Amino acid sequence: MSDNELGVLLRSRREALDPAVVGLPTGPRRRTPGLRRSEVAALAGVSVEYVIRLEQGRDRRPSPQVLAALADALRLTPAERTHLLILTKAADGAFRCRAAAGAARTVRAGARALLERLEPSPAVLLNRLGELLAYTPAFERLAGPTGLLDTPAAEEAAPPSLPRFVFTDPRARAVFPDWEHVADEQVAALKQGPFRADGAVAALADELTVTAGEPFARRVATLPGLPLAHGVLRLAHPAVGEVRLAYETLDLPADDDQRIVVHLPADAAAAAALDHLTGRRPGALRAVPA
Repeated sequence: MSDNELGVLLRSRREALDPAVVGLPTGPRRRTPGLRRSEVAALAGVSVEYVIRLEQGRDRRPSPQVLAALADALRLTPAERTHLLILTKAADGAFRCRAAAGAARTVRAGARALLERLEPSPAVLLNRLGELLAYTPAFERLAGPTGLLDTPAAEEAAPPSLPRFVFTDPRARAVFPDWEHVADEQVAALKQGPFRADGAVAALADELTVTAGEPFARRVATLPGLPLAHGVLRLAHPAVGEVRLAYETLDLPADDDQRIVVHLPADAAAAAALDHLTGRRPGALRAVPA
């Protein structure tokens, strides 16, 4: 499996960028999406041959000046620029932004107290492997009947795993009507950071490459590690039917290496469904306006 994550990021952002955004003409003569390599090279002030080397993984350590020029040319967001820097550092085998030990499974008391205060919202705390370490009672009522919380783990006594559920549990495609998008986001979350330079994440990726096959491997090869921090998720619940949930991701400090995902009703129907699941009076959870 290729580990050319820098090339994946540069190519995906080049292909996603509308030429009109950078002042270039558009029209039917363009046979490929986004910008051409020659256009990125001209905008960044480097040779097209160098852009090709970067995308193909034959050069993985561009200078800070070149990185800045490429980020400007591709109109990268602050989060994308940070990810770009991490990928170039990860190319150096001596660099470790995370400990060599596996992903943390211990939840700090303060983080747990914060999670508890998010009730009655369905909220869950995950580590970088997508393991569900703690959650509110509302999340348990929401996710429990779908099978997510009783997903068989790859190792004894391991927490439930969101990536394993999405890619290896046949119930997942029914639970998530937008399964393709959910699968994209799970791979992007695993690839956020150094990916294969992180032993714990690499081991999970190897496992899913075998157990899930092409749906997982194809995404690893083509998607950059840039999951959405917020959005709307459709979930089919056995008791209340399909609900639309707005979600927000709260990153905990780097020492925790964990995140909290809070789900809120995206419309009035979802608000009523969540009130029903949690046994709250109507209106306890208000819909988030679009």
